[in-house]
Order: sequence, then structure tokens, then C-alpha cells
Amino acid sequence: MKLTFKDDAVLEIAKKAINKKTGARGLRSIIEVLLLKTMFKLPTMEDVEEVVVNQSVVKNYSAPIIIHSKTKKTSAA
Repeated sequence: MKLTFKDDAVLEIAKKAINKKTGARGLRSIIEVLLLKTMFKLPTMEDVEEVVVNQSVVKNYSAPIIIHSKTKKTSAA
């Protein structure tokens, strides 16, 4: 599984950290808030290929984009 942060998302996260006058721990806190619900949902989801965080996710606190694989994985018997 891949986690992708779009450039516009990284810029928004940096702006939030600057506004809060925080350092690396502030960045971590911002990212954790953005991904909290997703982190708990992912283990129960199947065929997730990628999670994408874009500017909309950061600005609107909307859910990250979850991309599912096009091919179903089969378990070996």
C-alpha cells in the first residue's frame, strides 16, 4: 500500500504548522489528525492500493482518497 501526499497538500500542512508556530511535532500532529479515521479503517478494507492526501483533504478535513486495486487478490489454497 502506498501513501501519497500531493504537493498542494504538503504546502497546506506547512502553512498550518507555521500558523500554529510549531515544529516537526506540529507537522506530525497535523498529519495524524488528517489520517486518524483512515488509519483505523484501512486494516478492515480489502484491495487498497493507495491513499492520497491532497489540498482539499487538508483544508476541509475531508477524508483522504482511497484507491482500490483493479485486480482482486486471490489467496493461495
